[in-house]
Amino acid sequence: MVLQSGMDPGHPVRLEPFLHQVGGHLSVMKYDESTVCKPLISQEQKFYESLPLAMKQFTPEYRGTITVRLRKDSLGHLSLEANPLVEGGGPFPVSPESAVALWQRLQQSAGGGARPLAQLAHSLKESRATALLRSEFHLHSTETSLAAPEAEEHQAESSFNPWGLHCHQAHLSRLCAEYPENKLQRFLLLENVVSQYKLPCILDLKMGTRQHGDDASEEKKARHMRKCAQSTSACLGVRICGMQVYQTDKKNFLCKDKYYGRKLSVEGFRQALYQFLHDGTRLRTELLAPVQGQLRALLSVIRSQSSYRFYSSSLLIIYEGQEGPDTPPGTPAGPGTQDSALQTAGGDSLEGLAKVDIRMIDFAHATYKGSWNEQATHDGPDQGYIFGLENLLQILQDIQEGE
Repeated sequence: MVLQSGMDPGHPVRLEPFLHQVGGHLSVMKYDESTVCKPLISQEQKFYESLPLAMKQFTPEYRGTITVRLRKDSLGHLSLEANPLVEGGGPFPVSPESAVALWQRLQQSAGGGARPLAQLAHSLKESRATALLRSEFHLHSTETSLAAPEAEEHQAESSFNPWGLHCHQAHLSRLCAEYPENKLQRFLLLENVVSQYKLPCILDLKMGTRQHGDDASEEKKARHMRKCAQSTSACLGVRICGMQVYQTDKKNFLCKDKYYGRKLSVEGFRQALYQFLHDGTRLRTELLAPVQGQLRALLSVIRSQSSYRFYSSSLLIIYEGQEGPDTPPGTPAGPGTQDSALQTAGGDSLEGLAKVDIRMIDFAHATYKGSWNEQATHDGPDQGYIFGLENLLQILQDIQEGE
């Protein structure tokens, strides 16, 4: 499915880096508040288009594809522009100024200096993505926290999550080297699964004991096997690829990247999972039951999917970092809490309950019977993925019993 533009082609949508990308290597871009996009890989598109009904509640909604082109302005600055979509007969709202372009002008005007740049940016109305973009000069900083919207100004100047910008810059550089300007490319449109969260706490987990796809070269296969053997992927079937967790005491997000996750021992993984559920003041014990409930529901679905292999895919665990004033500790939450009498008939949590979500993402190397590679059809469910889910559930159970 291709969603066509009904807007004047002179008014394209300039894509912004997605502020809450915590893992992965391909740049995820923000199209609008409820939609993100990423470079199209045909295997992943086919996966979304043939997704089993039982899996849809655990994956982002697939919203078709768009055409994107690389643009270069008179100063040599690069940006990505998409043809705008039409919804209900009218155009999607388009930001009057791209965060990319704004940051580039700020950098030029301020000469790249940190303090003048921050001061100039503060004088303009900017999106949260723009605030991240203007921090490029900190890209190799050891700072690992992301300022929340209500953080103090001095925190916002020095505290951010650089991963999305890192991926975005690498992507633009790669496109510039490989594609001529204005060459049309196809991007996937997907639901922004954190759009309903004010302070989204996100854990990106690489699932399974094997990460290389059936189409991997011998060199790539060896590289991925080595990463698995040297991390918790081999012994637990899961490793951390990125994380951001809101700290109520510091008013910012604590962030970790995939390099941190690769170095963790089994005990280190347990501690990191505990840290993800800790807000800097207390363990969010009310989240343990709903997270486990949704993971068990996902486990049941994965066990029922014969021939599917989710190589190199990730599992996102998401919860609301901003606690509601009427949410007492221990309150169950989320659509995965099957035994909760507080759920609505449609499976959605009632207002006031903590938000929790479990989503599978990144299916460029997923395979199943009827997919592109008939010679590599596998039998039965994905045991490596199941192994990872079972260990994840056990560790969460240990944390719950320990508290």
